[in-house]
Amino acid sequence: MFAPNLATEATWGIAAVSTVGVLSRPLNWPEAIWAVSGATILVVAGLLSWQDALTAVGKGTDVYLFLTGMMLIAELAREEGLFDWLAAHAARAAKGSAKRLFALIYLVGIVVTVFLSNDATAVVLTPAVYAAAKAAKAEPLPYLFICAFIANAASFVLPISNPANLVIFGEHMPPLLAWLGRFALPSVLSIGATYVVLRLTQAKYLRGEVAMDVETPELSLAGRMTAFGIGGMATALLLASAFDLQLGWPTCLAAAITMVIVAIGARKLPREILAGVSWSVLPLVAGLFVLVEGLGHTGVLQALSDGLHQAAAASAASTAWGAGVGVAVLSNLINNLPAGLIAGQSVHAASVPENITSAVLIGVDLGPNLSVTGSLATILWLVALKREHQQVSAWAFLKLGILVMPPALLLAIGALLLAGAIPR
Repeated sequence: MFAPNLATEATWGIAAVSTVGVLSRPLNWPEAIWAVSGATILVVAGLLSWQDALTAVGKGTDVYLFLTGMMLIAELAREEGLFDWLAAHAARAAKGSAKRLFALIYLVGIVVTVFLSNDATAVVLTPAVYAAAKAAKAEPLPYLFICAFIANAASFVLPISNPANLVIFGEHMPPLLAWLGRFALPSVLSIGATYVVLRLTQAKYLRGEVAMDVETPELSLAGRMTAFGIGGMATALLLASAFDLQLGWPTCLAAAITMVIVAIGARKLPREILAGVSWSVLPLVAGLFVLVEGLGHTGVLQALSDGLHQAAAASAASTAWGAGVGVAVLSNLINNLPAGLIAGQSVHAASVPENITSAVLIGVDLGPNLSVTGSLATILWLVALKREHQQVSAWAFLKLGILVMPPALLLAIGALLLAGAIPR
C-alpha cells in the first residue's frame, strides 16, 4: 500500500507517462498499449481497485458501441470506394478551378464529419482527397488540411459528429432539438471561420487551374448499399437523439445490418470487412476511462468540480469563457479524449448550468485544431498522410493551427453569449 501523498503522486505519474505514450507512441507501439498498460499498473499497484476499474470501463459502453458502429460503416465506405467516388465527383465538379475544388472538398468534409464523425473524416476521407487532388494535378496539402481541420470544426453540429460529445454529456445528452438550438449558430460560425482562415492561408496554392479530366470510378452495388446504410444510420441516430435515447446501440446495430446486407450482396465474408477495422481504438478508450478514474481517486475531479461550482455561482458567463478556452488548451496538452473525460465528470459533479457544459464541449471539440496532439482524429489523420507519403511536422501544423483555431473557438463560445444562452 502507498501512503496517501505517495499514492497521489504515483497515480499522476502513471497517468502522465501513459498519456505521453499515447501521444508520441515511443517504440512505434500502438496508442492502446500505453493506455491499457497504465490502467493495468494502477490496478496491480493497488492504486485503483479492480472493481473500480471495471466500473470505469463500463462507463464507456455507449462510446464503445458508437465507435464500433462508426468504424464498421467507415470501413465499408472505404472498402466499397464510396468516399473515392464522392471525392472524384467533387474534383470533376470543380471544372478546372482550384478554388472551387477547395470549397467542394470542404463541403464533403462537413457532410462526412456531421453524419459519420470526425474520425471517419480523418481515416477514410483523407486518402480519398489525396487521390482526388493527385488526379486533378493539384498540390494535395491544402486539400488534406481540410480533412484535419473540418474534422474538429464541424464536430459539434450533431451529437454523433464526435465521440467526445458522448463523453462530455454521457447520460445527460440533450434531445436533438435542444442540441440544435444550442449548437447551430456556434457550429455555423466555427465552420465558417475555419474555412475563411484556411482559404486565406492556402491562397497561393489555389490561384491556378486543376485538371478537368478526372476519372470518376463507378460506384458498385455494394457501394450504393453502403450509401443507403449510411443514410439509414443517420436517420436512426437523429431519431434516437430526438427521443433522448443513447446513441451507441442504434449506431452499432445500423452498421451491423448494413455490413450483413453488403456482405451478402457482394458475396464476401463479414470477417473480410471486420479485418480492416482499427479495433485497438476500443481498448485505448477503455484504458483512458480507467486512468481518469484513477485521477478521480486523487481528489482532482472533486477540486475541479468545487472550483467550477463556485465560479459559476459568481459569473456563469466568465466561467463559460474560462472553462471553454481552458479545456481547449488542455486538450492539446493531454489529448481531448482524456481532457473530455475529466471535464465531463467535473461539470456534472459541479451541477453547473447546461450552457457552461456546452462551452466546455466546444473547447474539447475545437481546441484540437491547434496542434497535432489535440485529438485522436488528428493523430489518425497523420497516420493516413504517412500512408500517402505526405509529411506534416508538428511545428508546421501549429503555425497553421494558431491562426485557424482561436477565431473559431472565440466565435463559437461567443455565439452562446450573444444568443443569451448563458445566464448572467
